Amino acid sequence: MRIYAGPALAVAVSRAGGLGYIGPGAKTKNMKDDLEEASTMVNKAHVASNGPNTFRSTRSLLPVGVGYQLWGDDINEAVAHTDRFKPCAAWLYAPKEDPEEYQDWSRRLREASPETQIWIQIGTLEEAKQLLKASEKPDIVVVQGAEAGGHGRAEDGMGIMTLFPEIADVMAGSQIPLVAAGGIADGRGVAAAQCMGASGVAMGTRFLAATEARIGRGYQNEIVRASDGAVSTTRTLLYNHLRGTFGWPKQYSPRTIINKSHVEHVAGTPFEELKARHDEALQMGDNGWGPEGRLATYAGASVGLIHGVKDAGDIIREIQHDAMERIRSLSSGIE
Repeated sequence: MRIYAGPALAVAVSRAGGLGYIGPGAKTKNMKDDLEEASTMVNKAHVASNGPNTFRSTRSLLPVGVGYQLWGDDINEAVAHTDRFKPCAAWLYAPKEDPEEYQDWSRRLREASPETQIWIQIGTLEEAKQLLKASEKPDIVVVQGAEAGGHGRAEDGMGIMTLFPEIADVMAGSQIPLVAAGGIADGRGVAAAQCMGASGVAMGTRFLAATEARIGRGYQNEIVRASDGAVSTTRTLLYNHLRGTFGWPKQYSPRTIINKSHVEHVAGTPFEELKARHDEALQMGDNGWGPEGRLATYAGASVGLIHGVKDAGDIIREIQHDAMERIRSLSSGIE
């Protein structure tokens, strides 16, 4: 959730019993402000240990994670932030040149903050095999299915229901917990992930419709409006390029909700014209999004499961309750 998951969302998720992440900023060096704000919010928000909104014990660590997008940025900046703020977890993915970059990143971050967990996101079986061979192994592996929003595997991705069990089989015995991601937006998805052996789930798109998300109202309205993710979303680099973002590793492409920019791109409109129209849409405020809009609306295929904007804490509690009820029901049915 690059940029969209700011301190308010991360802290709200962690207070409700999840693990909130601050998403990568436009530049890693600029994430200092977000981490400072999160630290201030945590200090102000401590409540009684038996209250409904409590941070899980993280010893001396900041009870939120941070996502680093290092393929085009400076690891030294991430190390400095990790050393200063001691987030409880650091999320890494998308090495530019070689998967061995993970080892260097992990080692450097662990040296800065030994108690900070290293989370690595993968989207293929081969990546799982490479992690098992590495000398610097992650604390958590996030298995991202092709349904996910944002940037995922462009050509060799697979749906989470097939991908996760195969990776779990390969990683059995490694003692590394697996977190499922991609297309999970409600208690049904959480229950299904747990049945596959996941230790937890990661959700991004669902929290674009949280009141604490750092997101335009037009963008958020589109997350709620859209349905039938198989038809209404697609993977394309078009919106990256319209926004002036280039250089992503070739294996990755984002999933977005389709609007006029993509429709006209497919119809053959030259990029220069699309860019001019896109930049005009930037001046339209909330009207720049939607089916007739042109702005990037990164989102996963789970958009059809999201029907309203709610506080992050309410989202978590509702999903937890629904998942537990479904698991109990399955257990009762089996008995």
